[in-house]
Amino acid sequence: MANKISSATKVVIPCRISFANIFEAKSINGGEAKYSVSCLIPKEDKKTLLAIHKAVEAAKEDGKTRKWGGKIPPNLKLPLRDGDIDRPDDENYQEHFFVNASSKDAPQVVDRHVQPVTDPMMVYSGCYCNVSVNFYAFNANGNRGVAAGLGNVQFVKDGDRLSGKASAESDFDALDDEDVLGGDAGEELPDYLR
Repeated sequence: MANKISSATKVVIPCRISFANIFEAKSINGGEAKYSVSCLIPKEDKKTLLAIHKAVEAAKEDGKTRKWGGKIPPNLKLPLRDGDIDRPDDENYQEHFFVNASSKDAPQVVDRHVQPVTDPMMVYSGCYCNVSVNFYAFNANGNRGVAAGLGNVQFVKDGDRLSGKASAESDFDALDDEDVLGGDAGEELPDYLR
């Protein structure tokens, strides 16, 4: 099924999400609290990368007249970044491009059937989603470029969590009804524990 695109600068990005602050706004480096997500796009996903490129180019053209006085400035800050270069120590970003999208307004978060998701545990860093992003030109405090505005998020499928926190499944074994807490250590305790 095709995604609904309403403008040249808007893209629905199929991706794995990271740093998902989509249910609660978060301040980064003391700035204004925003909703945000990092969209990881595999480098082999040429279709999505081309759609992002076209939307960024459309945002540049729009910015040329509305933000930058009739010409596209050199050295623009661009939203599509290379995980192998910008995040070399994070294995989840290897072989991926990524876009950090943010918004002051909360995104609508929906499931595969476009029904609202209210449980933040269902959509998390590491799962796969469709994320709508609107690319726009900016000119603020001497910085010029194209930014990624976070639209909405649709959960697609589960993935390994990227929270850095272990899952309950990896910490615990399933218990039988007769299992109890603690038990025999199976070896002699050190003196300080006797």
